[in-house]
Amino acid sequence: MQKSLLFILGIVCSFILVGFIPKIKTDLREIKDPTIIDIVNSYKKNLSEWPKPFIDKGIAWEEFAPLERDPDLVKKQKEPLAVLGKMLFFDPKLSGSNQISCSSCHDPELAWNDQRGVSLGNDHLRGKRNTPSLYNVGSRTSFFWDGRATTLEEQAGGPISAHNEMDMEPKKLAKKLKKYKDYKILFKEAFGDDNIDYNRITKALASFQKTIVSRPTRFDRFLLGNYKAMSYEEIYGMHLFRTKARCMNCHNGKYLTDESFHNIGLDFYKTKYEDLGRYLVTHDLNDLGKFKTPSLRELMTTKPWMHTGGFIDLEGIINFYNVRPSDQKMIENKKKDPMYPITDSLIKPLHLTRDEKQAIVSFLKVLSGTNTRMERPYFPTK
Repeated sequence: MQKSLLFILGIVCSFILVGFIPKIKTDLREIKDPTIIDIVNSYKKNLSEWPKPFIDKGIAWEEFAPLERDPDLVKKQKEPLAVLGKMLFFDPKLSGSNQISCSSCHDPELAWNDQRGVSLGNDHLRGKRNTPSLYNVGSRTSFFWDGRATTLEEQAGGPISAHNEMDMEPKKLAKKLKKYKDYKILFKEAFGDDNIDYNRITKALASFQKTIVSRPTRFDRFLLGNYKAMSYEEIYGMHLFRTKARCMNCHNGKYLTDESFHNIGLDFYKTKYEDLGRYLVTHDLNDLGKFKTPSLRELMTTKPWMHTGGFIDLEGIINFYNVRPSDQKMIENKKKDPMYPITDSLIKPLHLTRDEKQAIVSFLKVLSGTNTRMERPYFPTK
């Protein structure tokens, strides 16, 4: 009796196992990647030997590159032009109310931004966009979320003159600073004579801002060959960042930005939050809803993220990118309304698992490492 029962159970188990065989075979056929260990090991070698990232056709991209310490940074910070620029950057006299300075929104202790969704300026008026951090700003090719300035000197005029920021007329600023004997001394040390004009003011500000740079992180040490600098999860997250998550299409190179503009679906068209981005600068319909790709350096210290300042959670951002609006619906809307912004074709569903999302988050955290402490200068008072 016992042997018969065991025989029957054996037959039943066999049928159950046979029933699972097709599914197991199907799953194995769908697995295209090597094991995670093999993936991790494929990155523990020279950058030129790394697996190639998933890049869409026609996209110009650059491989990651390590950030290294500038041995001349302290010397650059002590140059008279940069010293003057630092003084101007922190001096509230650059504002119409004498209460707001460049550092009000770009605070060194807050990663050179203000960690607000949008900035507060003159009369506590709210801005419309998030304040970008100034880390590595000297390496940018355009400025503001919409790229309306192409030099740091040109960029300075925006916040200085904006009513909801510093509310200072540029033409009156030089005359205001000329009243201070100590500023004349500083300008003479920087330029060779004590003439103060607006162009010199913006040139000094730009000189100082170029000294605001990130320090190398564990990510950089890994790129330089220290393969213990990153954990297995972080390396695997980097692999996903480069491949399945398709992040390298926009976030590449030394500063993890393509310096370009994309519509990622945050234009809020025809709502009270509408912002058409670069289109407001170029008036080109192809630029509707496009904003500049931010650098991912110092990501964890520069939140909230996006031009809206509406994201504070990295997994939330990944989930946002994981879903793309219906192409057909956007095409239909565009036919009805030429001003309807179309989400960039680079934004596609990612189908990332929970563990894959977590691995990417772990990698993104490795891109931060700088904790700035800067003594604020004394300002000329006479």
